[in-house]
Amino acid sequence: MATRGRGAAAAAALLMAVSAALPPARGFSVPLQRPADCGADRYFDSSRLACAPCGAHQRQSAGGSSCECEPGYRMVSSNGGFSVTCEKCPENMSGVTQDGWNCITCPRGLTSKGNCKCPNNEILVERSVDGVLLGEALCILCNGSEQSFSASDASGSRCVRCEQTFIQVSKSCDCNSPNILTGGLCFLAREGLPPKGVAAVRFAQLGVTLASAWFLKNLQSSAFACWLYSNLTACQALGNMCVMNMNSLSSSSTDACGLFQYIFVSTARVGVVHSIPYWRHNLPWLYYGDQPGLASQVLEKNHFPTTFTFKGTDKDVKLKFIAASFDAAGNFLKWQNLEGGLLQLCPDTQTKLNAAYVFGTTYQQNCKISVSKILLDFANPVFYDLFLEYNGGNGQQHLWAVPVLNLNLQYNEKFVNQGSNMNNWLLTRRFFLVDALSGKENDLGKPPRVIRIASKITISIRLVSHTQRGTIYPPLITVAYTDVLVQNPETQSVMVSFAVSYEMNQREAQIQTDIALGVLGGLAVLWSLLKTAGWKRRTGSSIIDLQTVFKFLLFYAGDLANVFFIITVGTGIYWLVFFKALQFLHLLVSQLAIDIFFIDWERPKGKVLKAVEGEGVTKSTAAPVSIWRTYFIANEWNEIQTVRKINPLLQVLAVLFFLEVVGFSNLALMDASSSLSRSSESYVAPWSRILRFGVSAALWIAIAMLQIIFFAVIYERFVEDKISQFVDLCCVSNISVFLLSHNCFGHYIHGRSVHGHADTNMEEMNMNLKREAENLCSQRGLLPNTDGQTFQISISRKMRLNYDWIHETLTRKRGPARLLDSSANTFEQSTRAYNAMNKFLSSFIDHVHKEMDYIVKDKLLLERILGMEFMEPIEKSIFYNDEGHSFTDVLYYGNETTLLIFDILFFSVVDLASQSFVLAAILTYLQQEIFRFIRTTLGQKNLASKTLVDQRFLI
Repeated sequence: MATRGRGAAAAAALLMAVSAALPPARGFSVPLQRPADCGADRYFDSSRLACAPCGAHQRQSAGGSSCECEPGYRMVSSNGGFSVTCEKCPENMSGVTQDGWNCITCPRGLTSKGNCKCPNNEILVERSVDGVLLGEALCILCNGSEQSFSASDASGSRCVRCEQTFIQVSKSCDCNSPNILTGGLCFLAREGLPPKGVAAVRFAQLGVTLASAWFLKNLQSSAFACWLYSNLTACQALGNMCVMNMNSLSSSSTDACGLFQYIFVSTARVGVVHSIPYWRHNLPWLYYGDQPGLASQVLEKNHFPTTFTFKGTDKDVKLKFIAASFDAAGNFLKWQNLEGGLLQLCPDTQTKLNAAYVFGTTYQQNCKISVSKILLDFANPVFYDLFLEYNGGNGQQHLWAVPVLNLNLQYNEKFVNQGSNMNNWLLTRRFFLVDALSGKENDLGKPPRVIRIASKITISIRLVSHTQRGTIYPPLITVAYTDVLVQNPETQSVMVSFAVSYEMNQREAQIQTDIALGVLGGLAVLWSLLKTAGWKRRTGSSIIDLQTVFKFLLFYAGDLANVFFIITVGTGIYWLVFFKALQFLHLLVSQLAIDIFFIDWERPKGKVLKAVEGEGVTKSTAAPVSIWRTYFIANEWNEIQTVRKINPLLQVLAVLFFLEVVGFSNLALMDASSSLSRSSESYVAPWSRILRFGVSAALWIAIAMLQIIFFAVIYERFVEDKISQFVDLCCVSNISVFLLSHNCFGHYIHGRSVHGHADTNMEEMNMNLKREAENLCSQRGLLPNTDGQTFQISISRKMRLNYDWIHETLTRKRGPARLLDSSANTFEQSTRAYNAMNKFLSSFIDHVHKEMDYIVKDKLLLERILGMEFMEPIEKSIFYNDEGHSFTDVLYYGNETTLLIFDILFFSVVDLASQSFVLAAILTYLQQEIFRFIRTTLGQKNLASKTLVDQRFLI
């Protein structure tokens, strides 16, 4: 009972210590320092994540996380870190032993570290077999006396110095009673030691509590070494064991977290790190504190000091997360960027996040991973303290601590980090991905009985309202763990997910909505009172009775419904119409800026005699190739640019017919009747705006779907399929289409004739088509024995640079060359550029340029679903097989959904404003024709500019 009382008192003291006020304006910002930044005379203090000075005659050790004596000096005492005492060796014994504790004479000279050195194939022997230090380096048996303090190592192959705690406690290599031997360390039994720890790990999801072999071996010794000697790795190891226990706090004060709290409270006098009250010297930072409302202060009180943009320099568009990593024993491993999916458990992921996270990019990854692979890849847990790196303005890089919301954390056996109310959250700092260590019972060499996996990790980033664009609140990483009872690892699997989400604070819009609701709700009360008064006057009654109150409530219900409609529809129209209009304009601009070129595969047939101007002679030259086929293809392309899957005029007339003639508009009246016809003599209820929107939108969608089905099933099959016909026409004309909708991505239509040429007479043309119909010639596909003619292409940067270099010559003048009114130099220059581009692209398709070659492959199913490519065309371009004519993405045809939604919204907005379906139909048709005219006119100019086809030949 006394022990439990002292534990409760310690926990209460912890809560009071942790309840200190938040740090001032600096928030949770700390300077970024790495072991390499410390220099030769400082070491990296892993408890502070910062450099600290070494003592006199000391320098940084090889690992960088402690100090060692300089050459010519031996250690007198050492407790880790800077707690090292050095003493200069005498001149006649200037060498230092390998362990650094003694001086020795070195007849063969010294190494750069001040140790004795021996020639090759000779073993340096510094002690005799009993451990007595030799004057000049020989081996004898280990001697456990005070003169040597040596004992055999675990392998029995050499003599080593006893562990320092044995010597300090017993002046020997034995740890006899009443001293305490735990975890391979010896401690002096005395008052004030941390209580005996409970080496138990609770797996709450399974209802299992295990006696962990790792905890049995290391819990008590880590607590003692941390408390007595402020040993850095011991304190980190103790903190890691608390994290493995889910940072959970309970009435028991002797589990891993209870021991950590005991030491946290007991070491309050040593101060804090970086002015952060929750980060004690020599201890890891595990908690933020549990006072009510602290989580909301941490996440919302301070803004992140750096702003971000969607465009700009690399530092402005990327979120640079960096993590300090530790192993289970408490050793600092290294700083790690979240590159290559550091926090992602899914194997062989094509879309792992690279270098840093691009601002504004939402990412989601889910997969199922087998337990056997988890045990193989994550045998040893790694613990992370996550920070967000930023430039402090003075050239010093700083770190902002990223809080962790552990959904498995329990307080007094209850989960606390549940729900959206952050005032009840208890934020932590350290987390891990897989723990296959604490679930081992009895023997650390055997497989674990239970493993704990971070099955869901989400990094949440929220924008700050009323501030400069790109200002964010401190990010939050939410972790949910899954406990797995290991039975058959080969057949067991776990679903894991990783996400980066961006959120916009809607609180301002919500406040405005509440204000509008309050104001309009108050006006609705007044309006309902007026309507009730009018009703009372019309009934000829002036008494306020129960019927009057009931009538008022009915009026108020109707008016309040109108208020709700105004607010919801107004908000919805703002968010929906505005962004959909932006999408449509973006689509229009993108289609008007594509790069396109028609590759003419036709080769001259024979030679002709041509007079040379100014010389009066004739020369034999290659017969010219007709340009009319190119003009014909250009006109066909120009024609299909605005082809849609529906007839816009028919769509508008059909919607208007069903609304006004058939009578579907009567369904928008505010009454219970579903009749499509109303008598002119009967009462007609007022219109409902929301019903008008619903009826008109439903008709638009229904009629559009019927048109699309008719177009795909009947019209394109039995009447005319302009898209497929265009592909066929390219092949008959011996012309391919090379177009780029993005800088390094586009489409290719392979139109190379299987007959070798297309400039021929009618008889030969018919003969060629007959041979092709009877399969007497090769197939049309780009690859041999295939029919694939359309491809999505992802070209390399080198290919794009060559394309741009040639294209600059082609477009150096404004617009295409004018055949009649342009100068001869301009015409000849444009002609040479056209021929150069044609030759370059045709040779590229024929694999002539090995340094700019390409491969043909199928897209992965996931690539097709996501609409993206996982492989980058670094050395070779990539042609993806495409049977769906995806080049229509640069035409109206491939964007019917966007066009249809825009038409519906335009029609609905006009109708809501005018309450006239007829006016809405007329204006909708006019805007369709206006945008079609803009698309056709500007698209024609772009076509002429990019392909050198004179615009006068585009009909």
